[in-house]
Amino acid sequence: MSVRTSHPPLVDAEQCATADATLTRAFDLLGKRWTGVLLATLRGNAVGFRVLSRAIPGISDSVLSDRLSELTAAGLIVRSVQEGPPVSVSYALTEAGGALLPALEQISEWANQYLPAAAAGRRSTVGREQGRSISTKATRRL
Repeated sequence: MSVRTSHPPLVDAEQCATADATLTRAFDLLGKRWTGVLLATLRGNAVGFRVLSRAIPGISDSVLSDRLSELTAAGLIVRSVQEGPPVSVSYALTEAGGALLPALEQISEWANQYLPAAAAGRRSTVGREQGRSISTKATRRL
């Protein structure tokens, strides 16, 4: 007499390709250095370029500018220009950017639990706002 075990249904190739394409698209943007740190830094309110530059030690102005442009183009942040001398530019999360923060928090918690600190190289828990934390070295000074 054989015992039957229930196995989940196999995923077809099309479902795999769709999931792969979706994750690839997300991590093409989110996997870039400083992207998660920028999103976490913008968590509270609109922030100017110079404030972001000072809040994230190690990021160059050119990389910061590139990441801000990419995040703006992706619809995760919005760039606002206030006229008048002097002209002021600030960046803030959009609804889509804010919706991403819980996922970043989950990734952070996963990394704290499963990735050794030496391998991660930049492990610290900071930015505890609204009962959440984003783990990054750069947001420690916020």
